[in-house]
Amino acid sequence: MSILIFIGLLVLIGLMLIGIYNRLVGLRQNCNQGLADIDAQLRQRHDLVPNLVATVQGYAAHEKSTLDQVIAARNRAVGSASPEAEQELSGAIKGLLALGEAYPDLKANTNFQALQGELADIEDKLAAARRALNAAAANYNTARQSFPAVLFANSFGFQPFEVSHIAAGERASVGAVPEVKF
Repeated sequence: MSILIFIGLLVLIGLMLIGIYNRLVGLRQNCNQGLADIDAQLRQRHDLVPNLVATVQGYAAHEKSTLDQVIAARNRAVGSASPEAEQELSGAIKGLLALGEAYPDLKANTNFQALQGELADIEDKLAAARRALNAAAANYNTARQSFPAVLFANSFGFQPFEVSHIAAGERASVGAVPEVKF
């Protein structure tokens, strides 16, 4: 009888370990999917920038330095995938879009408006993808640190997943009160 109880406990522990492992694998995959979604949005943004630059070039040919900055920032962002390079690209894109204010004909151009709308849509999707990644990472990290998974997670090779943070240089501008001009 005691042998049957012992075997039953081993089977129960084995089933529990399988459940923990499978749950952690699923949650880790959600995190990996979140990273892939962010990469897809960044790739789409990088592909859109040359079209936006080409549209602006026709109207603001003498704004070459701004256009060169955008192209250089895009190339660095494509080549490095670092948060700092993406932040630099975001700033360069804002400068490029500000040219629309200086050139009324450009602002009225349907190509510029369409590209500007696409860029805003991509930025919204990118923010949503980052929020989804943070939620997936929080779920994964919580499951990994919960009892009884915490007893086995490291031995199964499940490491903590980093959430998406604002870069140190961007934190100051994000925390500042926006300036509104009428």
